[in-house]
Amino acid sequence: MMKPQRRRGHRGEFSISRKRLKRKRKERGFSLLNIRSKWLVGIFSLVVALGFLAFSFDFSVAATTAKHYTELTFPPLPKVQVPAYTRFQLNNGMIVYLMEDRELPLVSGSAIIRTGDRWEPADKIGLAGITGTVMRSGGTKTHSPDQLNQLLEQRAASVETSIGEVSGNASFNSLTKDLPEVFSLFAEVLREPAFLEDKLQLAKTQIKGDISRRNDNPDDITGREFEKLMYGENSPYARTVEYATVNNISRADLQNFYQQYFHPNNIILGVVGDFDSKEMRQLIESKFGDWAKNEQLKVPPLPEVSQAKTGGIFFVNQPQMTQSYVQMGHLGGLLNNPDYPALDVMSGVLNGFGGRLFNQIRSRQGLAYSVYGAWSPRFDYPGVFVAGGQTRSDATVPFIKSILAEIQRIQTEPVTPQELALAKDSVLNSFVFNFQKPAQTLSRLMRYEYYGYPADFLFRYQRDVEATTAADVQRVARQYLQPGKLATLVVGNSNAIQPPLTALVPEITNVDITIPPPTSTTTQR
Repeated sequence: MMKPQRRRGHRGEFSISRKRLKRKRKERGFSLLNIRSKWLVGIFSLVVALGFLAFSFDFSVAATTAKHYTELTFPPLPKVQVPAYTRFQLNNGMIVYLMEDRELPLVSGSAIIRTGDRWEPADKIGLAGITGTVMRSGGTKTHSPDQLNQLLEQRAASVETSIGEVSGNASFNSLTKDLPEVFSLFAEVLREPAFLEDKLQLAKTQIKGDISRRNDNPDDITGREFEKLMYGENSPYARTVEYATVNNISRADLQNFYQQYFHPNNIILGVVGDFDSKEMRQLIESKFGDWAKNEQLKVPPLPEVSQAKTGGIFFVNQPQMTQSYVQMGHLGGLLNNPDYPALDVMSGVLNGFGGRLFNQIRSRQGLAYSVYGAWSPRFDYPGVFVAGGQTRSDATVPFIKSILAEIQRIQTEPVTPQELALAKDSVLNSFVFNFQKPAQTLSRLMRYEYYGYPADFLFRYQRDVEATTAADVQRVARQYLQPGKLATLVVGNSNAIQPPLTALVPEITNVDITIPPPTSTTTQR
């Protein structure tokens, strides 16, 4: 008997019913799944077996070759290498550094301008910072802010400006192929800022918003008020921008401040990246060469510095806090002090995970969340020695006592060979990472020229750190650390600090951080 034949397109005659066909397909799927599963299981088992053998082998090898960390040896640190660079000066006095770096098709540059908020009028605090902001946000005489933003965004480029405490800065970043256009915009911003009124008002509004929030963060309070103890609340290095000083700033003030300092013979320009130095020099000369120098340029003398508060404990009451922020210190010195390398090693003995402060106060006594102590100099005005950290409210007094004890101990107790080696290694190891990229090295060369430091300053520093002895550390600790002049600031909850701060000194000076209210012409945000 002949089996019925299957007809294509006809659903009435099948040798196998539809349900049976589905069941067969399902059974075949399970069958294939079983085959795949067995195959995968086999492969997995093989991989596990090989991994176990490899692990067993590595483990056994490691067990016979592992060393204690004190037995590990490392090659000496590589010497810092300064990449080849070109330095020249335009006829108008602008100093230029060029450093080629062909690793990526990118070019970046920065200009340091000899200016800073330390030279702004006392009744217009905030003027320098606002000038630096509106130089960029206010567009140029050729391009409006929107046009400038659009041209840069289309090229994935940037041009930025700012003015800080001791210098002004203008920078650009560009793809190599867009360098002529971007550098032209960079030159425009430096030479022809428009200082539009609406952008000035926006900047002032943003500053006022910052003023209204400046007491929100206890860390910010601590840093700000500590600087006042060191330099004085009216010092350019510590004074605070207020609503009234911002209201005093006009567009004419920005223009005058700009005209006083922004001249080619007051600028150091550095460019690093993917370019040919000869072509880059031509581009710079074409954009800045016709900028007339200011023959009458006079940069004001640096403000005088003296320690405002010597000794004493100053307290900012913050009832909502459950911990205390502490900073204590006195005026320090300059980076070009011949003893700075030894002082930096001294800081290494005090600081870090292996330092005395961490080991004693945090690890052994359990008094601190964080603790630090360092000699922190500046380039052209005295820095500070500062120590402090964060601690529980009820541990505030023991915390301060312990820091004082460690400061005195480093003056009286010789540094051990292990402490010296760890401190020097920490300083030298971190020093090398400051020169990973050509841009970092170029930035340092420009800074040294800006402040009048010798070009080989970085090499002298490294050499002198290597030569520092334990006797050097103790000598500089005795000579420069002055426990009797330490002014101490505490930001915390007076009700929770037990024992009270009067356990340290009979009188505590309360610090008022109330923000002077805005005038009727000021809109507070």
